[in-house]
Amino acid sequence: MKSITIIAFALFLQEALGVLVCEEMPVGLCSFSIASSGKRCLLETYASNYGTMNFQCKTSEVVAINLHDYIEADECVIACGIDRKSVGISSDSLLDSQFTAKLCSPQCYQNCPNIVDLYYNLALGEGAFLPDLCKSQQTSSRRSMAQIQSSGAAFGPIASTAAGPMSAAAPSSSPVDCAPTPM
Repeated sequence: MKSITIIAFALFLQEALGVLVCEEMPVGLCSFSIASSGKRCLLETYASNYGTMNFQCKTSEVVAINLHDYIEADECVIACGIDRKSVGISSDSLLDSQFTAKLCSPQCYQNCPNIVDLYYNLALGEGAFLPDLCKSQQTSSRRSMAQIQSSGAAFGPIASTAAGPMSAAAPSSSPVDCAPTPM
């Protein structure tokens, strides 16, 4: 019920403003969302004046090709085994056979193009091809994990001038050919 209220609030906010702005999104919807500008939203932490850690939603410089005004559905969050309270993103999650199994499952891989595209590009950045990783994960999880050589977490915005794998469109052999339904 709480997530329905948050999504309803986000829809109201989008309609009232006409645009989806990461900095104005509820923290619970930030990760895996895409602003009207096409830039991915990023959950960050900051220390308050009282010494506690708080979350805030920020606009990253990572552009999602052909996606905008998008808040990831709860069904995809569950199917893909991701956490909306993820701060930054790490290739280390691809080393976890349970996570990779969920990411490569038909429920995620075939129905959640935003998440698959994000991890597709993350895998490319590590020198792996997600469709091959998923195929080998089904046959031998140890062998598939050897394809990934983790370089750790990627926190914060990426400069728009950098032509990294996150800003490049996935090749035509991308695992997902369908476009997500924008909000």
